[in-house]
Order: sequence, then C-alpha cells, then structure tokens
Amino acid sequence: MTRTEIGAASPFFIVDNVERSIAFYRDRLGFAALHRQPDSDPFFGIVQRDAAMIFFKSESGIAPLPNSRRHRHLKWDAYVHVPDPDALASEFAANGVTFSVPLKDTSDGLRGFEITDPDGYVLFFGRP
Repeated sequence: MTRTEIGAASPFFIVDNVERSIAFYRDRLGFAALHRQPDSDPFFGIVQRDAAMIFFKSESGIAPLPNSRRHRHLKWDAYVHVPDPDALASEFAANGVTFSVPLKDTSDGLRGFEITDPDGYVLFFGRP
C-alpha cells in the first residue's frame, strides 16, 4: 500500500475575541487573515503564515483553556517549526513582540523562543 502524504497540522484555539486574536497574529507575528466569519462579531477565523495556520473560535460562555492553566510544566499549545529561529526572533523583536521565553537552546535539545498570545496560548517557535 502506498503511503499518502499528510500536510501541516493546525491548532484550533478557543478565544475570547476572534477579532483581537486575528489582529495580534496579523499585526505582531506577520500572519495573514485568511478567513473571518462575515459578521460584525465573528465567532470563527483563520490566520496563516507560510505553512502554519491557526484556527480561532469564540463561543459565549466558553473561556479559553491554554495548557499552562492545566499544568505549569506542560504549557505549549503549539509547536511551530522554524528553520531559522534566530532570524524570526529578530523580526518579532523589531515588531515589538514580547517574548514569554527568549531565544535559547532548551534542555530538550531545541532552539527557539516562546510567545504568549492575548488568550494565554503559548507558542514555541523553533527547531531541533
């Protein structure tokens, strides 16, 4: 049997405000707003930068629950593979992005940095 290729996987974040999430990823991290529910108060949106896509959904009465709120040592909500984390960290710094963990070599053998979005989701941008 032939092996079929699988493309990139995309996290799906429950957020408080889809517009705020889209604005953060677009304006601070350089993602494009790929899709936005066509309402004045959208409940669904997608951002994309290269092969990385993130889905957002907002529902009244349902709060975001990032991994860091479940367990402080298991905090990454998304790993974003980046061939050159040093260059991306420089780009983000030039855009005024605040790093929750600065660029470094981790104890897990990765090189990268962490960003925490407005809903508390932690993204690691890096590589082995």
